[in-house]
Amino acid sequence: MYIDGVFSGGGIKGFALIGAYEAIEQKGFKFKRVAGTSAGSIVAALAVANYSSKEIYELVDELDLKQFLDLRTSIVPFSVAKWFWLYWKLGLYKGAQLEKWLEEALSKKGLKTFGDLPPHSLRVIASDLTNGRMIILPDDLVQYGINPNTFSIAKAIRMSCSLPYFFEPVKLKSGNKTSLIVDGGVLSNFPMWLFDAENVKKIRPVLGIKLSHNLNERPQNEINNAIQLFEALFETMKDAHDSRYISRKHEKNIIFIPTEGVLTTEFQLTNEKKKALFDLGRKQANQFFTRWGY
Repeated sequence: MYIDGVFSGGGIKGFALIGAYEAIEQKGFKFKRVAGTSAGSIVAALAVANYSSKEIYELVDELDLKQFLDLRTSIVPFSVAKWFWLYWKLGLYKGAQLEKWLEEALSKKGLKTFGDLPPHSLRVIASDLTNGRMIILPDDLVQYGINPNTFSIAKAIRMSCSLPYFFEPVKLKSGNKTSLIVDGGVLSNFPMWLFDAENVKKIRPVLGIKLSHNLNERPQNEINNAIQLFEALFETMKDAHDSRYISRKHEKNIIFIPTEGVLTTEFQLTNEKKKALFDLGRKQANQFFTRWGY
């Protein structure tokens, strides 16, 4: 049975998305269209490229995640140089290695640009800080004078994964203008609205996979200092739009996967934690399917 799927962002916690994907496969569901933000865009792209959940897990598991932390060459110690990089480059790491890895993974399935995919089969969310707006890739590329069919899928996913201050923003050039693009989670970390709009009849069932508690069980933010205030501010900004949407849809089509204890940027994740996240995603999905009525 064909369904549409939406994968939320969550950084390294995305291993849980792969576990949920395995349970979805085992239930006999296949994705016709997928969408995602940040880590969710990676899983969505690999799924639409016809990677199985087992193949995705093996692909990511054999990878040294720390290779994505691509530092610039410098004679200055990192502890000092990072402040210069943050100020001038707007991010600690380049993000080029992530894009290169994605290019190689997708090329194995014969994919390079969005023109290699069926129309509308993959959508990725990013944030245009220069123009202050959310962008849906590849749809909105025409607004920048770019042909969506010729645009790199890996580049789009890198945009969606460019966590502010952690990775450099991606520069999207349009004529003599340049826009700085960052993580889609800044504006929509869970774009289920793409396939499940109000007052629009759904083409097929839409299933969401979200790395969080459901709204009723979500713990409150603890704010006792400036760092915790920034964390709470970013989390609220990231989830406010989507939470308002989800509350109207009664959460009945969403697999919620709470992933406490793992940081979004924990690139030194142990094999035990990887497996635990995968198993958690599969468990939560299987529990969900006992009550899902499409």
